[in-house]
Amino acid sequence: MSAVRRIALRQSSVLYRYPNSTNSLARQWPRLISTESGGNGAGRKRGSAGKFLGGMLVAIAAGSAVALYPSLTKSPPKPQQAVIEYEKTRPASGSKEENRDIISSQHLQVKKSWENPGVYAWGSNTGRVAAPDSTDSVIKTPRRIPYFDGMLLRDIKLDREFGAAITEKGDLVQWGTAFSRANPTPAETLKGKDLVKIEISRDRIIALGKNGTVYSVPVAGVDQTSGEKSHQTSWLSFWSSPETVNFRQLKPKNLGWGESIVDIASGLEHALLLTSKGRVFAAASSTSDFPSKGQMGIPGLSWATRPPGPYDEPHEILSLKGFKIGKIAAGDYHSLALDKDGHVFVFGDNTSGQLGFEVEPQFPFIDAPIPLPFNKIYSGSGKQPRVTSIAAGGANSFFTVDAKRVAGPKEDANSVRDLGRITADTWACGSGIYGSLGTGKWTHVSLGPSKIKSLSGLFEWDENTDSVVPIRLARLSAGSTHTAAVMDNVTSVDASDTNSHNHTNWGADVVFWGGNEHYQLGTGKRNNTPLPTYIGPLDGGEGDAEKGRLGEHHRFQITPRTTVKIGEGGSGRKVSVEQRVECGRFVTAVYSGA
Repeated sequence: MSAVRRIALRQSSVLYRYPNSTNSLARQWPRLISTESGGNGAGRKRGSAGKFLGGMLVAIAAGSAVALYPSLTKSPPKPQQAVIEYEKTRPASGSKEENRDIISSQHLQVKKSWENPGVYAWGSNTGRVAAPDSTDSVIKTPRRIPYFDGMLLRDIKLDREFGAAITEKGDLVQWGTAFSRANPTPAETLKGKDLVKIEISRDRIIALGKNGTVYSVPVAGVDQTSGEKSHQTSWLSFWSSPETVNFRQLKPKNLGWGESIVDIASGLEHALLLTSKGRVFAAASSTSDFPSKGQMGIPGLSWATRPPGPYDEPHEILSLKGFKIGKIAAGDYHSLALDKDGHVFVFGDNTSGQLGFEVEPQFPFIDAPIPLPFNKIYSGSGKQPRVTSIAAGGANSFFTVDAKRVAGPKEDANSVRDLGRITADTWACGSGIYGSLGTGKWTHVSLGPSKIKSLSGLFEWDENTDSVVPIRLARLSAGSTHTAAVMDNVTSVDASDTNSHNHTNWGADVVFWGGNEHYQLGTGKRNNTPLPTYIGPLDGGEGDAEKGRLGEHHRFQITPRTTVKIGEGGSGRKVSVEQRVECGRFVTAVYSGA
C-alpha cells in the first residue's frame, strides 16, 4: 500500500495547486462570483471550491490505483494445457457386414429398415394418433406404433384426431379418438376393395381403389355402422351380401371408354379426382361444410346453386379442358393442377398468397383455374423453366422446377459455356408465420413464389454417368404447418458379400421445416424452424451406441425402393419396399411402403 500512498500524495499535491496555477481560470473565479457577493466572498468560495474539486479527484485517483494494482503486479497468464482426446476403440468386426455396421450409421439405418419394417410417428398425440397406446399429449421424437410392426403399407394419412392407412392387401385401417374415443387403437374397417391411395378431409376418408373406384368413408366408427349400407356382389350375379361399413362412392359422370380415376387429392372440404385422360373433377369431401372458397374450380358453385343430385357428386372443371393434367394437389382450401407440359394452374383461397399471386382483399379467392406464370418469374435469368411437381398443404404451395440454361437475347449461343445445363429449383408460397415456406423468413403473407435456396441449385457427381447432375427432390410431403422433402441424391443399396468390407449402403437425405409447436419436426425441440433441417436416426441413436458410436450425431436417411428379403438377417419373404415420410396435421410418420 506504500506505493499506492505515494501515488495518491504525489497526485494530491499537483491537484491542489492546479486551480491557482492556471491564470485564465484564476481570473474567471473573481469575475463570476463578484456579481453576487463581492471580493472577500469570492476569495473564500474560490478556496473551498478548489479544495472540494481536489478532494474528488484524489478519491478517484486512489480508487483507480487500488483497482489497477492487482493487474499491474500479477504475472501474465500461461497458455492452457492442451488435452489430447483419442478416438474410442470401436468393437472388432467378425464379418464384412459387422464392419459395415460399425463404420457407417447410414448402413445400419438401411439394414434396420429392412429387418424391422413398420411405422414411426411423432408430434401431437391429443387424438392418440402418434402413439395410440399412450396418454402423452405430445410425442417428441420418433416412436414405433406396435400395431404396424412387420407390416408394409400402401399409404398413410394423419390428422391430429385420427389416422388412416392402407395395408399391403389394400384394406383400410383407422385409429384415433375421432375414430373411436372408447378404443382409439388401430382396427381394419373397409376391406376387400384393393385400395391404393387415401386422402383425408375434415370428417371423411377419400380412398381410391385399384380399379378406379373412389370411396368416401366416415372417419367416426359410429357413422360407419349406422344407416343403410351398400351391397357387395360377387362374380356370381345371384349372390350378394351387405357391406360391413357404410360408405359412399364418388362417381364422375360421362367418363369416356377406358377412362378411369387414377389419382385423388383432398382438402378439408373438397376433393379432386384425376382421370387417365387428364381430366379433373371436383367434389365435396366433407359433410360438415360445402366448399365455398373457390377450391372446386367451378365459378358460381355453392350449396345454394349446386345442381340436383348428391351433395358430393363430382363436377368436371371445364376451365382445364384442353390441357392434359398429370398431377393434382390440394391444401386446406386451395387447389393446384400441373399439365404434361409443365404448366401450373391454381384456384381457391388466396388469403395467404398460397396461389402464388399477391393478395387482393377485395378478391380473397379465385373460383376458376388460372395459370401461374413461371416464365415471368425466370424472366431475364437466361433459364427456361418447366415445373416438374407440385405439392400443397394447409395454406402453402410448393413447386419443383427444372430450369434449363438457354442463350439470352443478347448472348451468343456459341459462347455460353453451360448451355443446356439443368438446374433444379424449389419454390414455395403461402403462409410463412410458422416458418412453413422454408426460405428462412417468417413471412405472414406471400407476394409470390419464393425460392427455397437450400433446396435449389444443388449438384453432385454421378459415377454411373461420369458427370455432374442436379439434385432434385424425390418427394415433397406438406402438412398443415410443416413439410418434409426427400432428396433424389445418389443412393446405394447393393452391399453384399461380393463387395469389399468397406462398401456400405446409404439412403436419401430427408429434411424437415416449418411449425414445431407439437414436436412434429422430430428434432426433440419445440421451436419452429424456417429452414430445412436434418433430424437424427429414427431409433434415437440406439443402434449407433451399440456399435460404439455413443454420443456421435448422425442424420436420418430414408431407404430408397429396392427388392430385398425383410426380417432379421433377411430371413423373411422377398418384397419390393421403400421408406416414405408423411406430414399431416401436427403429426409426422415414416413408414415402410409397399
